[in-house]
Amino acid sequence: MRIAAPEDFPIAFADAWHSRDGHRIGALFAEDADFVNVTGLWWRNRSAISKAHDYALKSFFYDSTLKPGATSTRWLGPDNAIVHCRFTLKGQTAPDGSIAGDRQTILIFVLRRTDEVWQAVAAQNTDVVPGKETHLNTGVLTPVDYRDT
Repeated sequence: MRIAAPEDFPIAFADAWHSRDGHRIGALFAEDADFVNVTGLWWRNRSAISKAHDYALKSFFYDSTLKPGATSTRWLGPDNAIVHCRFTLKGQTAPDGSIAGDRQTILIFVLRRTDEVWQAVAAQNTDVVPGKETHLNTGVLTPVDYRDT
């Protein structure tokens, strides 16, 4: 998929997500790209990014939708940019087969232009937990807000 401008990348990512083909997501990334997911799994090349997304899109994300929202682009020169995008994820299947609640995430994409095509060289996904500052590990990772204490 040809991406003409960095701000188009989140839409291309969501379109690839809705195809249910992890290799379409992988095609958005450089061969040696990195992707860190919301739990800290770190995939270190296009093949690993494709494989992980293909598995997820064919299982627990099979009926999900991913909608891009607020987006910002920061240029690092004519051929490099960082794009932040807030996404809404709906329809994730829980382990018991029920449909989980909606999630808000922020994805950051580090992009470079090669041959007039924008590709991600790195991405990281972070869940948004409204009103919380950090996570606390008490045996279970729990979002907390120290301002409430």
